[in-house]
Amino acid sequence: MISSNDFRTGVTIVLDESVWRVVEFLHVKPGKGSAFVRTKLKNAKTGNVVERTFRAGETVPQAILEKSEMQHTYKDGEEYVFMDMETYEEGRLSAAEIGDRVKYLKEEMKVNVVRWGTQILEVELPNSVTLEVIETDPGVKGDTATGGTKPAIVETGAQVMVPLFIAKGERIRIDTRTDTYQGRE
Repeated sequence: MISSNDFRTGVTIVLDESVWRVVEFLHVKPGKGSAFVRTKLKNAKTGNVVERTFRAGETVPQAILEKSEMQHTYKDGEEYVFMDMETYEEGRLSAAEIGDRVKYLKEEMKVNVVRWGTQILEVELPNSVTLEVIETDPGVKGDTATGGTKPAIVETGAQVMVPLFIAKGERIRIDTRTDTYQGRE
């Protein structure tokens, strides 16, 4: 159990059978009445954000999350097979469990899997990945870095907007958090 007075950004709590992460908090002590804590909570599984007010000193269950480093080894049908880097045990995750970041997942990539009990909450990819462009419109003489952008499909099947000068076969760095082009490798 954790007191609402101990809320900090990043603390995880259990409400309504779900795990919520504290995004913002504000201790309010009005001149009249009792103190309270106004929070903004983000659901760890769905990403929904809600605002909730707690009485000062109110206790709620704290969610203890377990993070383990795993390496993606191969894809078996609709499931992705991962190897735990400490125990060398295999685990399988579906695309739904991994979420929308599955579009950047490639073999031999190390990820962090965040669990609450037996429930998988999140698969954290590296902040940036280097992938090869397999399909894009050809570059034309005069294309510059400050010009426009065009769509490109990378080796994992994801589509990213890249500068006009990027050609098929080039390796580019992509920010997995914002789905944006960062540069060439």
